[in-house]
Amino acid sequence: MVHLMLTNITSLTTKLRPLSPLLHHSLMTTCTHLQQQQHQQQLHSYLQHQQLQAGEVCTRARHLHPQGHERSHRQQDCLLHVASTIALTEEEERASAPPSPAPLVVVSFYKFAHLPDYQSKRQPLKDLCEELRVSGGIILASEGINGSICGTRNAVEKVLKHIESDERLMKLRRTESPATDEEEELHHGHTEKSPLGAGDDAPFRWGHVRVKLKNEIVTLGIPEVSPAKEVGKYVSPKEWNSLLQEDGTMIIDVRNSYEIRIGKFKGAVDPETESFREFPAWIDDHLRKQESTSQSDGLNAEVRPNYPRKVAMYCTGGIRCEKATSLLMSKGFKEVYHLEGGILNYLEEIPASESLWEGECFVFDKRVSVEHGLKVGTHKLCYACKKPVNDEDMLSPAWEDGVSCPYCIHVKSEKEKERARARQRQYEHWGLVGGPHKGKRPWTPDDSFQETRNSDLTELV
Repeated sequence: MVHLMLTNITSLTTKLRPLSPLLHHSLMTTCTHLQQQQHQQQLHSYLQHQQLQAGEVCTRARHLHPQGHERSHRQQDCLLHVASTIALTEEEERASAPPSPAPLVVVSFYKFAHLPDYQSKRQPLKDLCEELRVSGGIILASEGINGSICGTRNAVEKVLKHIESDERLMKLRRTESPATDEEEELHHGHTEKSPLGAGDDAPFRWGHVRVKLKNEIVTLGIPEVSPAKEVGKYVSPKEWNSLLQEDGTMIIDVRNSYEIRIGKFKGAVDPETESFREFPAWIDDHLRKQESTSQSDGLNAEVRPNYPRKVAMYCTGGIRCEKATSLLMSKGFKEVYHLEGGILNYLEEIPASESLWEGECFVFDKRVSVEHGLKVGTHKLCYACKKPVNDEDMLSPAWEDGVSCPYCIHVKSEKEKERARARQRQYEHWGLVGGPHKGKRPWTPDDSFQETRNSDLTELV
């Protein structure tokens, strides 16, 4: 029975490997457990057979040679002892099985602070994460810290406690979500990635920890803008709806256009930027121009209909809009607000029936997008351009898995597409880019089984 199950699952994992490497790896634990059971049964059957033979020898020796009988009897006792150690009861087998991994959590965090010594923090933080098997990515800069990490609750809390032991980084702004099944598999020893990573803007790739040193924890390109010095007013999710519905409030989504495409707050302005670096120029071209026009007309900016009395800004987790409010404050804007904890905090706290959010929220990890309650959304990722796509996009003639989508097919050269196709073929065949020499070769249940079985039998007998 065990042999049949092992054969069927082995066949299934082999077929799934090019289609879904993650699912392929998730079945490996089952294969290993069944393999051990089969191995144990074979050893037990072999020893039972040897015991029967020893019993027959004992019977014959008792009549022919009393001394030979005693020696055979001792051999039989030895075989019985070995068999008893192998033939575990169901309770003993359950007790000896490895414990189920503790549930994982994903915590994104940041804090703007004056950290001139940020470089010295990198190695101790990296060493601690590796010791506790916490995966993810952390950015350190002179303006503070920004990160997203995955691990058991206990391990993650130890890392956060270590960070907050520096009084300048106390009270980190945190957003938490449970890990998905896919993230759990990647965290627990599997480091296979998508054919192309999620890009430099992504908080992390699963499977290992990265602690990077950068000029800014979120790149605006204007070093003198510092949320540690001045920042807009925080608005809780429960108060956010009221602010958006006030007359004279301009709502600005400070995220990139491809993020806004799949979801935004009702009535929000899309600056149509491709990176956060472009946001200051958009402010200068739009809001400052409105202010100067009102002043040239001799009108008070606060009574001009097109000039916002209040500016409310938001982003995914709060870090970009916090820096954006600091930018506007440095340009003389007075009433500047931002959503505390970002969209993720809003979707977690506000029920869909009361929400002003429309669509899904793009996230920089394997979930791709989330809905209310932080449920995983329906969008997938085009690994050629790192942008979200829906089912309709994947039915388009422009869609080629790992190569192109309707949003990038016209900006990719043929050489780029050919390189992407080569990476995709490697990924589909090996489960990782570059083949087995680039990482640990995907395990197969037949690996070294016969050799191990023969050596174990030889040692026992």
